[in-house]
Amino acid sequence: MIALDDGAPAPLGAHFDGRGVNFALFSAHATAVDLCLFDPTGRVQIDVVRLPRRTDDVWHGYLSGVLPGQLYGYRVHGPWEPARGHRFNPHKLLLDPYAREIQGRVRWHDALYPYRRGSHREDVLDRRDSAPMMPKGVVTAPEASLHGDPPLRHPLVDSVIYEAHVRALTQTHPGVPLPWRGSYAALGHPAIVDYLVRLGVTAIEVLPIQAFVDDRFLVEKDLTNFWGYSPLNYFSPEPRYLGPAGAAGLKSAIHHLHAAGIEVLMDVVYNHTCEGDQTGPSLSFRGIDNASYYKLNPDDPRRDIDCTGCGNTLDVAVPRVMQMVLDSLRHWVETYRIDGFRFDLASSLARAPHDFTPRAAVLQAMAQDPLLSRVKLIAEPWDIGMGGYQLGGFPVGWSDWNDQFRDAARGFWRGDAGQLPKLTQGLTGSKEIFSASGRGPSASINFIASHDGYTLADVVSYEEKHNEANGEGNRDGHGHNVSRHYGVEGPTDDPAILSVRARQKRNLLATILLAQGVPMLLMGDERSRSQGGNNNAYCQDNATSWVDWETDGGDPHLTDFVRNLLALRRDHRALRRRKFLTGETVAAGGLKDVHWLSPCGAEMDDAAWGDGERRAFGMQIGNDAPDGRRLLILANAGEAAIAFQLAGIVGGPWTPLFDTTAPDGRPVGRAAVPSGGGLRLPERALLVLARDMPGAESGAA
Repeated sequence: MIALDDGAPAPLGAHFDGRGVNFALFSAHATAVDLCLFDPTGRVQIDVVRLPRRTDDVWHGYLSGVLPGQLYGYRVHGPWEPARGHRFNPHKLLLDPYAREIQGRVRWHDALYPYRRGSHREDVLDRRDSAPMMPKGVVTAPEASLHGDPPLRHPLVDSVIYEAHVRALTQTHPGVPLPWRGSYAALGHPAIVDYLVRLGVTAIEVLPIQAFVDDRFLVEKDLTNFWGYSPLNYFSPEPRYLGPAGAAGLKSAIHHLHAAGIEVLMDVVYNHTCEGDQTGPSLSFRGIDNASYYKLNPDDPRRDIDCTGCGNTLDVAVPRVMQMVLDSLRHWVETYRIDGFRFDLASSLARAPHDFTPRAAVLQAMAQDPLLSRVKLIAEPWDIGMGGYQLGGFPVGWSDWNDQFRDAARGFWRGDAGQLPKLTQGLTGSKEIFSASGRGPSASINFIASHDGYTLADVVSYEEKHNEANGEGNRDGHGHNVSRHYGVEGPTDDPAILSVRARQKRNLLATILLAQGVPMLLMGDERSRSQGGNNNAYCQDNATSWVDWETDGGDPHLTDFVRNLLALRRDHRALRRRKFLTGETVAAGGLKDVHWLSPCGAEMDDAAWGDGERRAFGMQIGNDAPDGRRLLILANAGEAAIAFQLAGIVGGPWTPLFDTTAPDGRPVGRAAVPSGGGLRLPERALLVLARDMPGAESGAA
């Protein structure tokens, strides 16, 4: 028998205590809140209960006799005054923002909108019931303790991140059972875990797995929001990846990845929601309290402020909205043992109220939170609003996606003029960008390719985007690709072109993995995965996006190349410094922590740095490394071989360790080079050499 009493305003959401469920929902501007209960199919509303109490803008009630598994939603009463930012409509069923699980998916229909679509008058109230088209929240049992599975907390300086998509990574893997493929559980299957371990990465960063929506315009074109950057709920795992194991499959996968020494990071989207602008549907936040959850135009509260390009901006400056963000982050750490987060369009979170500030309340709250302050926090440090580009602007405790590193590396190896100073800045950890905020090299997340843009293989195969399959007339996606096809746009069987592309892929991979900072690899780049020139494959749930485990992308040795390169990085502390390389003298004989060398063997001077056409350089580091090895990196982005002299470099001989002209990177046949000697560095090539350094100073790296 179900009985109602006042319950409590905390915690927010639906919480079962063994006797019944406490329901609590924040809404500052509502006048009443109805709790709606549904049968197990979600199609039949079996009861409606008005929450009896309001405490500090939280509406709450306790229902005894309600058990885990109960489906529910809310209807929220309040003013329909769009001109003042209020869009309450109790005819619309709304998803609890704190729902721990959801059942069903949004079925697009005009009844989901709070106003009458197509009316010649604006803001005419739509009185149709949206419940049949809405997913429902699921009351869950109390979470089991995971105290026996602590987070790994690899130091950032030792981390290598692998950006991946749950479905795209596992959908075609022959070692994963068919029922598991594309699911959370597949991430923890030995076939996937062993592959990541053998590759040598330390963390997998998964694209959004918080519940999201397939946008209506995509569904009408028979497409999906494959990437997941259209969030509906911040606490529940996306249902389409549940598979046979359900949410337990995600917990199990994380446990197995942890057991193998691999951290799990989540890409999270707290900058906007799936409800779009003022013309969008009312699925959750808009109908619960539009004026609290979203930034509205102060001159015209009918309209949303859009710093994200997605129609709305979540107003994290509102205390209860900020609480939701923090509560959800803690939920993923405590319940699933997530090791860190990458924040999509993170600048929008720190707009207080409209301009970015590193002292934004939400950033300060994370910094002092006893749980969140200990996990990895990574910013995509920009949004589309005024002053939104904030690379280097985030505070201590954060790392930033470094797009300047990406563009400089691509530009240098493409042969663009004037790229050498920018590239060397990135190789030393981007001190010029990050030191002002008090951060070190690990603040820089270095990448050549990510989900957003070309894959590595496409960077060296296409000069124009080819996004026709997205159904937007190839107008979507950006045109700033810094790419080159080396003779033919797209696929070719020309051996000369394929040879250049293979070497350029290796040069780009070597650049990120030999640089100071934290390298990030895009899923499948080590297998030469192509998206056919699509640089915005956000809606392609098909072979365009999936990793093809049956082929090698025409480059059979590339995976071994990446494995060997990652092993080189692990073996040399000089490549994983905690302090910036600055050029200061650190060893006897006037040796500096980094020497920049011209092909003649002399240290680069002002004239050399000012030569915008320079395509070759040497970088000598490791004088103060505790492993007692000095590394010499020689790079030639020119289209002709170059003679490189080692005169003036103290010590010798130099032993070749890695060579991008070799299919797997192993410098077979290259002899040691005496100090004062020389070597021929081929066109478009990078070579790593090492010399043991007895008596090296320790502790400074």
